[in-house]
Amino acid sequence: MPKRILHSTPKHDGFRMPGEFEPQEKIYMLWPQRPDNWRNGAKPAQRAFAEVAKTIRQFEPVTVLASPEQFSNCRNMLPPEITVLEMTSNDAWVRDCGPTFLVDDKGSLRACDWKFNAWGGLTDGLYCPWDQDDLVARKICELEHADSYRTEDFVLEGGSIHVDGEGTVMTTEMCLLSTGRNPSMTKNRLEKN
Repeated sequence: MPKRILHSTPKHDGFRMPGEFEPQEKIYMLWPQRPDNWRNGAKPAQRAFAEVAKTIRQFEPVTVLASPEQFSNCRNMLPPEITVLEMTSNDAWVRDCGPTFLVDDKGSLRACDWKFNAWGGLTDGLYCPWDQDDLVARKICELEHADSYRTEDFVLEGGSIHVDGEGTVMTTEMCLLSTGRNPSMTKNRLEKN
């Protein structure tokens, strides 16, 4: 079973986030279903997600994660060359709630398992509960047999950062310093970390 690394950092252990443009092995997607976030029972969103998955599959493997209630529907909408696995979640944004993968110069893989709270928790978040979305990164790390760094004291969505693979991270104060995410964090502390 993969380890959860709590008392170290990727940098200390020789890992880095690859640049957004670097080659990757596969894509994970979450299947939409929430009637409060997606209109018409999420049917238009599901058709769009299916088309996106099929397009990406032309270039690399795709794994779509669907709830127990949506597994059959998802499997029926996607061709057999796309893997569909059952996984409980609260919404469909794996880029935000899933792991951020890391590599080292030996070819080893690890991940960041950011604490996720639906873009602001009870203060200004989009939905509640988000507990299953907060578990998605850990579940994917287990599928990939990747050890992970869990950030219990720091909320971040994977889509709120952009990296160049050389240590530069671009983000916005609005995301990382919002009162619903990291109310005790200061800009200086964030920039140092």
